[in-house]
Amino acid sequence: MSGVAFAVERVGLRLGAANVLEDVSLDIRYGEVLALVGPNGAGKSTLLSVLTRDRVPTSGAVSLDGRPLDAWTSRELSRARSVLLQANAVAFPFTARQVVEMGRTPWVGTAQSDADDRVIAEAVARADVGHLADRAYPSLSGGEQARVSLARVLAQNTAVVLLDEPTAALDLRHQEDVMTLARELTGAGRAVVVVLHDLSLAAAYADRVAVLAAGRLVAHGEPAAVLTAERVADVYDIAVRVISDPDTGRPVILPRRPPV
Repeated sequence: MSGVAFAVERVGLRLGAANVLEDVSLDIRYGEVLALVGPNGAGKSTLLSVLTRDRVPTSGAVSLDGRPLDAWTSRELSRARSVLLQANAVAFPFTARQVVEMGRTPWVGTAQSDADDRVIAEAVARADVGHLADRAYPSLSGGEQARVSLARVLAQNTAVVLLDEPTAALDLRHQEDVMTLARELTGAGRAVVVVLHDLSLAAAYADRVAVLAAGRLVAHGEPAAVLTAERVADVYDIAVRVISDPDTGRPVILPRRPPV
């Protein structure tokens, strides 16, 4: 696929007395990884919740594939976009494989269901959770649960993938695996939005980075143009050094620390 997946136009969201998003506009394109970054409380996960339609903006508009988001039925949305949330609670002791299988629910009764076994097997392998398949989901560590939940998202097999802090509970290797997988998805023409706290990880894998602060979009573009030492210091209130990765040429963001 090509073109714009989500178009976000001057979106604002007010919760109680607080403006948690204000005048946010950006396009989310097929074939790209967009990283949403910013300090705690900046509005990253809130913006993602607007894209998932879990929250309805107070002002502005959001469209998916050129169609207003509120015009999509829930079933249509579940076949168009998949979502990985920060918290992935499961109320019953389902096995990890059963959790992954839940990703195929939107396709029940369609021709797509003929591919269930293949798609599930591919998702399990890509998320590296085959060895966990028969274990009860609640017995898994936080990182293992995160990877099983990612496999469920992959099994849903949608053109748009929305990931809220998918690397937060993961070790170094699996952080890299998840972001490599995100790039692979865009190579197949999908749109991926990922909320990240690790600026270097965002810079290494994203095609574009959107920086949020206090509910506003303060910068949006290619990582090297957006993640400058001056901007990071201004948004995060901490001095940093930005260097170039000798292998990739992409920015690496390092806090300036006093000698020990």
